[in-house]
Amino acid sequence: MKNILVTGGSGFIGSNLTLELQKRFPEALITVLEDFRSSSFKNLPGFKGDILAFNCADKAWLSWAKGRKLDIIYHMASITDTTIHDERKMMFDNVEGFRNILDLGAEKKAPVIYASSAATYGTIDRPIKESDAGQANNIYGYSKWIMDQTARTYYSRVKVVGLRFFNVFGPRESFKGHASSMIYQLCLQMMAGKRPRIFKWGEQKRDHIYVKDVVEAVLTAHRSRQSTVMNLGTGKATSFNEIVDALNEALGTDLKPDYFDNPYTAFYQNYTQADMSHHEAMTGFRCKYTTREGILDYVRNYLAKK
Repeated sequence: MKNILVTGGSGFIGSNLTLELQKRFPEALITVLEDFRSSSFKNLPGFKGDILAFNCADKAWLSWAKGRKLDIIYHMASITDTTIHDERKMMFDNVEGFRNILDLGAEKKAPVIYASSAATYGTIDRPIKESDAGQANNIYGYSKWIMDQTARTYYSRVKVVGLRFFNVFGPRESFKGHASSMIYQLCLQMMAGKRPRIFKWGEQKRDHIYVKDVVEAVLTAHRSRQSTVMNLGTGKATSFNEIVDALNEALGTDLKPDYFDNPYTAFYQNYTQADMSHHEAMTGFRCKYTTREGILDYVRNYLAKK
């Protein structure tokens, strides 16, 4: 790969992806398309490529692509803040921005690897298969569902592979603010000597996946046997009590949870777990890190060193 476009390349997942691409393909021309709404240039130290400061939904940037060759497009950009309730803005930025990317991929015959989300599933208390999607609890999840449907209309024109991210955590997520992972937020509390605050009684479970595994999955997605959308999680659900235990282990502390009532019971997901069988069949991908191992690496090699 010599000509690579990464949208959202200074965001959490996008910056990890961009820097890994630069490491693996030092001779490649990497262009980042980024509007910096929930990210920072500080996420891309030592980046040697080009940056286009545009929103994907703004067609003005498309003139840049005229006459240029593209080998692959990684589309990580979108509004990811689930507390944003402006439905038109969410749909326009996420869906119309993606449509621009798909049109460009089809024109350049460049495979498109894009970020979908487990938010497309809504509330399901069992291992989740890709066919379970379409019952989103919020406009963010719905926008990702419509992106998946839009992608299908391009399958005959260009290879398109979507990855439904479950709960991702890891380095370079701090600029997401309140939308950063609970692992990050709980770790900050504990590093300040405070008891970690979690909902009663800490037995809610999530499929938390380390960003290093996410990047590896994104980088292998173009090898998929066909255009498709796939789950991306560890395939295991981890309780918040177990997360606190892992954080204590990583930090060398013994802070007990500070349990409090959950005010969001009407729409709160008590359980998420990715069924990874389709993904494994398409690419052979398997996670290197368990959630606990990811937490230990994240805390010891990144957060505790700040």
